[in-house]
Amino acid sequence: MNAVTPGPVHPSRDATTTLRPVAYARIDSGFWAERRRTNAEVSVPQGPRLLEEAGNLANLRAAAGHTGARDRFAGDFQFQDSDVYKWLEAACWQLADTPDPALAAEVERIVELIAAAQRTNGYLQTYYQLGGGEPWTELGWGHELYCAGHLMQAAVAHHRATGGRRLLDVACRFADHIESVFGPGKQVDAVCGHPEIETALIELYRTTDEKRYLELARYFLDRRGHGTLAAGADRGHDRDPGPEYWQDHTPIREAEEVAGHAVRQLYLLAGAADLAAESADPVLRAALERLWQDMASRKAYLTGGLGSRHDWESFGDAHELPADRAYTETCAAIASVQFSWRMALLTGEARYSDLIERTLFNGFLGGVGLDGLTWLYVNPLHRRAGTHERPGDQAARRTPWFRCACCPPNAMRLLASLPHYIASADAGGLQLHQYAGGTYGGDDFTVHVATDYPWHGVVDVTVEAAPASERTLSLRLPIWCTGHGLSVNGTPENTVERDGWLRVTRHFRSGDTIRLDLTMAPRLTRPGPRVDAVRGCVAVERGPLVYCLEQTDQPDGLDPDTIALDPAVPLTEQEQPDLLGGLTTVTGSGRLLPPEAPGWWPYLPHGSVPPRPDRPIALTALPYYAWDHRDPGAMRVWIPTVTTEQ
Repeated sequence: MNAVTPGPVHPSRDATTTLRPVAYARIDSGFWAERRRTNAEVSVPQGPRLLEEAGNLANLRAAAGHTGARDRFAGDFQFQDSDVYKWLEAACWQLADTPDPALAAEVERIVELIAAAQRTNGYLQTYYQLGGGEPWTELGWGHELYCAGHLMQAAVAHHRATGGRRLLDVACRFADHIESVFGPGKQVDAVCGHPEIETALIELYRTTDEKRYLELARYFLDRRGHGTLAAGADRGHDRDPGPEYWQDHTPIREAEEVAGHAVRQLYLLAGAADLAAESADPVLRAALERLWQDMASRKAYLTGGLGSRHDWESFGDAHELPADRAYTETCAAIASVQFSWRMALLTGEARYSDLIERTLFNGFLGGVGLDGLTWLYVNPLHRRAGTHERPGDQAARRTPWFRCACCPPNAMRLLASLPHYIASADAGGLQLHQYAGGTYGGDDFTVHVATDYPWHGVVDVTVEAAPASERTLSLRLPIWCTGHGLSVNGTPENTVERDGWLRVTRHFRSGDTIRLDLTMAPRLTRPGPRVDAVRGCVAVERGPLVYCLEQTDQPDGLDPDTIALDPAVPLTEQEQPDLLGGLTTVTGSGRLLPPEAPGWWPYLPHGSVPPRPDRPIALTALPYYAWDHRDPGAMRVWIPTVTTEQ
């Protein structure tokens, strides 16, 4: 990766962040290198074909007036254009990482198509250009600003990856048009039903130095929560999800909890974090810290997944975390990473990167097929045998593409840009937030990381370049870790963890080695006492990975819903190099749950003692991210435990 290629988040010189992304970031080995290779060689290259088949590119051709193009909009949703922009962003980050002439040609072909589709006044939304209605008249469902935001992010990626301005100029013209339409006393004084433009405008400002874009983002963020979508938001629609869904119920600075549509909420908070960084707004920063705390402590699943309700894809109440009905959209996991990374940079606190790690390995990666060809839209923590869920986007089955295809290109762009979420820098040195084999540096201090994480806990860091003055290398000590060792040049260090960081300060020299050894024993985790849905259950974890029981791995194909785990029997681990690309399984012991009650009524008097089978059963758990790649049987993360009544 070019050392001067900024990633998707690049605070301005005046930003008041505690940390800044490193100038150089490249993943070159290990777990994430393999997943990114699949993304680069399989997922991203298939994008144009899938977008063609779904009609997204045909819409752009029609809007551009190409000869022979259809004259009507293809697809079921107004936001079809955004899938093109997200794929384009993914392709550009991939080109920044590894030159590919064929991919570069596809990118430029689609860039030219987008430029041709733009109206002379700067407006660009094919749904409305092809007869869907007048622009800016249905802000709730129209997604015009949402699509504009994804266009801007693609344009920023294209400019940073290639140096070209073709797409950036398209994005700036659209931003200028939006500024002419929106604001007090202008044609429209309201917000879009789906946040996204806020964070995009701020990154456009950071790229162009045009402060009007920062002020426009501030306007949209400050205008939210004042009910501008309460009347007329769903003109022409018979659906009214309410102001929480639109993120128009409470001003951000006054909000006490995350609520409503999970992806909308998290994109909004990412933009607010960008504004807090660029404006040194202590009230906004305090609100963001409060909302993140509510999200992480009361509304996050063990996998880091967010959004417990299928109804309007929303957050539920505090501790409302049903395993079998978890919605936990893949896009929500991606948005969570984006929000938490901005908070990590803003505050320097390790807890944000702890959640990023949990989300990346579990809530996000579970939605990405190992083959790079299939995806999950929703990511439940429990699927029953013989489930009666309806086919479609919201079924927990890996699918090549979706009718609402927001998740696949979104996942592609996160994997393509992942090196930029690994490390940061400040005036005193470097911080390693995540552990992935590669090279990371800021200014004149650069390190190389070698590790087989998450399968093994050893992380070897070699200094490749260091200044003559003293520097600090900070390594995040994961919140799940109960034991660790740290050495420098083979000599043990008694560094004390502070606020989630292990800090080594010295005059480093090229060739110095730092070894972090994290204990990786499998463990059992219990839910919080107020999580009613899984009370009395435990989950298996190892390192950053959440594990699950799949029916195909159990003796005689036993349904995991018929099994209780015995927590008194120690867990063991086995490396399985030939299973699902190579992974480590965890084995425990359990017993069959009592059979269903005889007769027609399943409820028994308290104190009734059902028969207890004596034969123990060996249970095999595998990482949650790898589920649903074999037989379509039952799966569960939270497992009942053996009690004296069983």
